[in-house]
Amino acid sequence: MNTTTVKAYGTEAADTPLKEMNIERRELQPHDVEFEVLYCGIYHSDLHQIHNDFGMTAYPIVPGHEIVGRITKIGSDVSDFKVGELAAVGCIVDSCQTCQHCDEGQEQYCDSFPKFSFNSPDKYLEGKMTYGGFSKTYVCEDKYVLHMPAFEDLASAAPLLCAGITVYSPLRYWNAGPGKKVGVLGIGGLGHLAIKIAKAMGAEVTVFTTSPEKVEDAKRLGADNAVLSKDPEQMKAYMGTQDFIIDTVSAKHDVNTYLGILKIEGTLVLVGLPPEPLEVGAFNVVMGRRSFAGSNIGGIKETQEMLDFCYKHNIVAESEIISMQQVNEAFERLEKGDVKYRFVIDMQSLN
Repeated sequence: MNTTTVKAYGTEAADTPLKEMNIERRELQPHDVEFEVLYCGIYHSDLHQIHNDFGMTAYPIVPGHEIVGRITKIGSDVSDFKVGELAAVGCIVDSCQTCQHCDEGQEQYCDSFPKFSFNSPDKYLEGKMTYGGFSKTYVCEDKYVLHMPAFEDLASAAPLLCAGITVYSPLRYWNAGPGKKVGVLGIGGLGHLAIKIAKAMGAEVTVFTTSPEKVEDAKRLGADNAVLSKDPEQMKAYMGTQDFIIDTVSAKHDVNTYLGILKIEGTLVLVGLPPEPLEVGAFNVVMGRRSFAGSNIGGIKETQEMLDFCYKHNIVAESEIISMQQVNEAFERLEKGDVKYRFVIDMQSLN
């Protein structure tokens, strides 16, 4: 298959900084959409993949899976997109399309495992891996491309492609809305969007954080209540009060403390990815028929629904816009938690 050489930013080893490199994108197939990348969010999983923390990284790697762009070409069989329109790609760029989960629009749970926007085997280029959005252009099959609404702050909407759908999907599944009390555990890239989205859905939102500084910021973000979880007296006041808690923490923590915050038959859902296993005490779920669950991103249809919802309610991430040349510094700061609350790369800087 013919390919096109494209400028990108990536790395060839776990211990070397990202640098400018050239990659190969496939020639346009009949169902493909090509777009110029305008903005790309930086997510914690990009950092994990670069450092091979999951043990599955194939080098060279070009990260980036919160990709927003403007369409430059469409394949001959593409009817739902037009050149010049805004478009976006999130985590998923391929799935089997035949299993029950794909049929139900839950491609993230595909029986054959979905292909991701970077570091997945590329079915079009034998022996190659997919390259992500830290690049000048992106090519993707149309059924995995999203219609990007014209957000006033388009750059800050990029993190919705992963962080946004990661919190939107469980909030929708567990029916966050009027009359429901929703707890948000942790205020970071995921948590700050969970506050905004749950509040827009009509829920009463209570934030639980270990940071006094973030107790103050929670109200600015729209939370009704904010609790310093290191204060036993504050925590005691909220025991048995929440219908649902979304746990966005990716560090080791004691979930048992928060299971007690749930009402009878309440659910705590984990969307963060702590590197070590979490222990759940049997009595903390058995007494009160409480549930400890998990959720992973969302399917393509639901991601489009999320984008439209966030556009309607003017929800975007709190973002720091950086140039491509600042990306290594941004990853160092991300590792230290020094960001409020997301980095987004202005990809025009790659030129």
